[in-house]
Amino acid sequence: MSQYLILNRVQVQGANAVAGFTWGFPAITHFLGFIHNLSRKLHIHTEYSDIELSGCAVIAHHHQVHNYGYNRFVQSKNPAFQYGEQGKNKVGSPPIIEEGKMNMNVSLLIACEGNIGDRKDALAEWLNNTCKCQRLAGGTILDIADIDVITVDDEQNRNNLRSVIRKLLPGFVLQDRSAYLEKHFNKQLEHNPDSELFNAWLDFIALKQKARPVSNLINQHFNQQLKAYPDDKNCQQRWSLWQTHLEQPYGQETISDELRHYFDSIATEKKYEKLLSQWQDYCNPNEKTNADWQYIDKPEKGFLVPIMVGYKAISSAYPNSEVANTRDNETDVCFVEAVHSIGEWQGVHRIRDEQTLKLSLWHYQPYQEHWYLCAQKTTNNYMNESGIQHKNPEDDFS
Repeated sequence: MSQYLILNRVQVQGANAVAGFTWGFPAITHFLGFIHNLSRKLHIHTEYSDIELSGCAVIAHHHQVHNYGYNRFVQSKNPAFQYGEQGKNKVGSPPIIEEGKMNMNVSLLIACEGNIGDRKDALAEWLNNTCKCQRLAGGTILDIADIDVITVDDEQNRNNLRSVIRKLLPGFVLQDRSAYLEKHFNKQLEHNPDSELFNAWLDFIALKQKARPVSNLINQHFNQQLKAYPDDKNCQQRWSLWQTHLEQPYGQETISDELRHYFDSIATEKKYEKLLSQWQDYCNPNEKTNADWQYIDKPEKGFLVPIMVGYKAISSAYPNSEVANTRDNETDVCFVEAVHSIGEWQGVHRIRDEQTLKLSLWHYQPYQEHWYLCAQKTTNNYMNESGIQHKNPEDDFS
C-alpha cells in the first residue's frame, strides 16, 4: 500500500530564486530539506512518530521573480541618484534592488510510510499549522489551499489519484533529465576528447543563434522548378536535398555535392545572374554577406532547464571548533560547491498512474564519498567518477 500527502497550492513569498549558477526557481535541495525538517518534527510529535516521509514531487503552478525591468538576474540601483532639497546636490544613495527572490505557488506530493488510519484529519490540521511555521526555500508560507492524504493500492484508489492530479492542474512537475546530459556529453567526447562536461551543460541552457546567408532567391528557384515540373524526379531530388540542408545548422560542409554541381551547370545568363550571385555568397560567405539569424535547437526536446541537485565536498571535514561562525557548536564542518544538472518541466497530467508518480519523486541519494545529491529513483541509477548521474533512458516515462 502506498500513501501520499498532498500539500496543494502552497503560496510562498520571498523564496530564494538563486541556486548555484541557476536563477529563476529554488534548488531541489530546498524542497527536500523542507520535507526532511517536517519529518523530524513528526518523529518528535509522539502521536505521529510512526509516520515516515520519504520523497517529494515538486509541482509548480505560478512564479514571479522579483526583478526590475528585465527578465534576468541583475542587481542595480534605480534611480541612479536622488536629488535633495538643496538644488541638485545628491543626497544619500538609493538601495540596491534585490532580485534574487521570488513568489511562487507550488504543490508537493510527498510519499509517506506508516498507518495513518483515522488520524487523517488531525494529521492534516497538524501539518497545516506546522508547515506555516517553517520556511520553504527561504520564503514565508502564506497559505496552503488544501492538505489531503491518498492511498494507492487498488483500482478505486487509482481513480482517487487521477482526481488529485486533476485538482493539481494546471501545473508542471519537475523531472530529472541527467541522462540527457550524459548522452550529449558522450557524443561530444566522440568528436572531441578534450570536451568538458560544463560545455555540454551549457548547450542545454544557452540560447544559441547561428547566421545563415540569405537564400530567398535559391528557395524561390527550387519552388518554381517544382511547380513547373512536378513529375521530374531530378527536381524533386534537388528540392529534397535543399530542404534537408535547411533543417540543419548552417555549414558549408552540409551543402551536398549534387546541389553544387547543379548550380555549376546553370548557364551564366542574365536572368540567372542574381541567383548565381546569391549562391556564390551562400557557399562562400564573408563579413559583408547578408544573413538571417536562426536559433539552434537544444540537444533534446522538452522544456529543459538547468537545476541544482546537490553538493560536492571540496574539503575534508573539520572539527567544529576549528571553523568560525558555524551554525551550531557541535556539528563537523565541510566546505562544498553546488552540483548542477538538467531538469524538465512536464505537464502534471503526465502522471497517469502510481508508477509515473514514483518516478517523479525526488530523494536523497545514498551517500557516496564527497557527493551529497538528490535524484529520482529508477531501476538503474548510479554515478560515475565525473559526477554525472546515470539513468537508464528506458526508465523515463516521457
